[in-house]
Amino acid sequence: MNIDQQKIPQATAKRLPLYYRFLENLYQSGKQRVSSTELSDAVKVDSATIRRDFSYFGALGKKGYGYNVQYLLSFFRKTLDQDEVTKVFLVGVGNLGTALLKYNFTKSDNTQIVNAFDVNPDLIGQDISGVEIYHMNDLPDVKKKRNASIAILTVPAPAAQETAEQLVEAGITGIMNFTPERLTVPENVRVHHIDLSVELQTLVYFLKNYPL
Repeated sequence: MNIDQQKIPQATAKRLPLYYRFLENLYQSGKQRVSSTELSDAVKVDSATIRRDFSYFGALGKKGYGYNVQYLLSFFRKTLDQDEVTKVFLVGVGNLGTALLKYNFTKSDNTQIVNAFDVNPDLIGQDISGVEIYHMNDLPDVKKKRNASIAILTVPAPAAQETAEQLVEAGITGIMNFTPERLTVPENVRVHHIDLSVELQTLVYFLKNYPL
């Protein structure tokens, strides 16, 4: 099936991994089919949105029957490139970086932090959960060997922009930014900002102003 990725809204694309994880659980439990209502209850997305999301990919289900779990799982596995291992670098081995190294996507067999980088000489050469820490100066050489295209950025905020520029220069095209800085990068580099303090402030605001 030829899918025009440009016609798929980004909000839909962000929900695809959520659907995929739930479908994996269903398949492992032996369930053969699922309705949009069941999906809605599980992933907390209304059923109309799920049906609209799925419609971008053609006829994935049948009215009155629902969706074949194995078929959906196979389809989204291919769509999300889950048959390939995504290699990721982590830059900044402080408290948050160390926690992410220890976690290292334990629930996913398809994403793996393969190397970490820092500028602290006391950290260089150490190993955390099987991931070796290199100096940032080694980034270009390690990039050539590992061929990772994504980096998780967990450096102190004042160093974020300069570090991002080093990543881009080395050939990184995707950055997951855990710093509060808004990065300036070329158009061919995608950045996802994850600011935990902003998320917490948003949660507090909603709790105060939109009581359940």
